[in-house]
This record gives sequence, structure tokens and C-alpha cells, in this order.
Amino acid sequence: MSGVPFEPIQISEVQARVASELDRLAPVLDPLGRRFAEAGHTLALVGGPVRDAMLGRTGNDLDFTTSARPDETERLLRGMSDALWDMGRDFGTIGAQVGGWQVEITTYRSEAYDPTSRKPEVNFGDSLTGDLSRRDFTVNAMALTVPDRGFEDPFGGLLDLANRVLRTPGTPEQSFSDDPLRMMRAARFAAQLGFTPAPEVVAAMTDMAARIEIISAERVRDELVKLVCAPFPAGDWSCSSRPGSRRTCSRSCRRCSWSATSTTVTRTSTSTP
Repeated sequence: MSGVPFEPIQISEVQARVASELDRLAPVLDPLGRRFAEAGHTLALVGGPVRDAMLGRTGNDLDFTTSARPDETERLLRGMSDALWDMGRDFGTIGAQVGGWQVEITTYRSEAYDPTSRKPEVNFGDSLTGDLSRRDFTVNAMALTVPDRGFEDPFGGLLDLANRVLRTPGTPEQSFSDDPLRMMRAARFAAQLGFTPAPEVVAAMTDMAARIEIISAERVRDELVKLVCAPFPAGDWSCSSRPGSRRTCSRSCRRCSWSATSTTVTRTSTSTP
């Protein structure tokens, strides 16, 4: 993988990082996990926080998924949180401030998409694996159940993370058809984390770049800002060097009325996924 900023990661290194991060997060993971388990529900740390723990990137914003419905999640959080918010209730999400951590807990979900929109019809699901299957990339489709700290990786995200490869849990064509913004997220993760999209992901981006047209200019702008402010915006996999990325980013830039003719970037800040 010439030009990739990082070498593959050793699994032993990943294990050590995760153990250290779980110890750091124990004051919030353990009581939350016990509270949900005692009520008969499963709870798992999921997505970005799991991926970042494996990469040695720490943070205090934690995403969980659960078998509990939103009303039950809210009830369980009361009494152990400093603040609650429910702007995402319709999508199954309840947020809370628990000590020094900001947590968002979302009921298992399944999603159906209208081809003319990236906004899904959300239905509550009944399994962790089903919930993970709707994630954008395999490296974001891993979970750690609490309080038992079991590792769930039904789509091979650990191996992809170790090799710094971006793959989708299902076919990239279906994933990008459902939510075309994921094509831009692939470019952003490549720029931020030094990952390389798998060949089938690049091929789908090349073939499906026109789908970007249904994304709002504001969302496209936000992704482009994160991309060009990333540590590696002009790496071997970039808007300037790969046909699929070039076409996708060109369309994206037009959506924002940005110039797509220059690939020179002055980076003034960094951004995290």
C-alpha cells in the first residue's frame, strides 16, 4: 500500500490499547452496563469509540446501542446522569451527561431508504448484529458489550482496521445507494486516519458519483472541510490521484460552488471523525 501514511497495526498493539481505554472508561461503562443488564437489556459501546480505542485515540463522547426502547433508556439514565436530552428520540437516541462523559444510547435499528433521499425510514431492531449491519464501514461496525466486555465483530472490522482498509459491511453499491454521503466519508477517513478504501469501494464510488447530487450543499460542505483539514488530505488516495475520488469530489465541490480545479490545500486546523 504505497503512499499510505501508516504501517499495518499489530493485533497485540490493538489489544493493549483497548485494555487501557476500557480501564479509563470503566467508571462509566461498568455502572451503565450493570444498570441495563439488571433491567434485562443488552448495552454495547459501538462505532467510532470502539474504532478509536483500537487506534489509541481517546475521547469522552461515547456511543452505545441497546435492546431497550427510548422510554426505557431514558428511565434507566435518570438518577445516574447530570443532564438528559432527547432530540433524537424519533430515531431511538437518548443523550446524557454522565460524570465527565457525554453518552448517546440508541435502540437497535433497521433502516429502509427512499432512493431519492438519504433520510431513512427507521424501525427498531432486535439484534446487535442487525444493528451493526447498517453501519457505513466495517471498522465502525464493531461493538464491546458491557459490563461483560465481550467483543462483537460480525463483519471483520478488526482485520480491516489492522490493515487500514475501508470496506462496507454489505456491498458498497447498496451502502452508497442508501446514503451517498458515505462516499465522501470514505475519502475523509482515508485523509484523517491513513486508511485505504478497498478496490470494490473505489469502483462503487467511481460508478455512483452522481448520487452525491441528492446530498444537501451544507452536508457536502461539512465533509469537504473535514477532508481538507485532515492530516493527509493529499495522500496516495485523494481527490487528485484516484478517478473515483476525483469524480466524487468534483461533483461535491460543484454542489457547494467550490472550485474543483485546484488540489492545493492550506491546512489551518485538524478534525476528527
